[in-house]
Amino acid sequence: MDEFKTEEAGRRLANVVLASGELGRPYLLPPAIPAERLNILREAFMKLMTDPGFLADVKNRNLEAEPTTGEELEKLAKEVMTQPPEVIERMKKLMGK
Repeated sequence: MDEFKTEEAGRRLANVVLASGELGRPYLLPPAIPAERLNILREAFMKLMTDPGFLADVKNRNLEAEPTTGEELEKLAKEVMTQPPEVIERMKKLMGK
């Protein structure tokens, strides 16, 4: 069965490539924002994403709202940014650099 396993570097590369779809269009804040303020903003955003009025407006505009929590995006961003050199080199080749 091991013949069908994807090597670790290949799996990491796939995660980096697919991360852009998951990140979508994130809202970014400056570094060193106080944790309390960050939590307030994250909670407010997630409340908005469940607000019936907001969701009706999204639907009326033929848009989609598929939110991901700030914690999930932060974890994903950290994963993408901490890749070993071999994954970075493979990513550069994929991007034609």
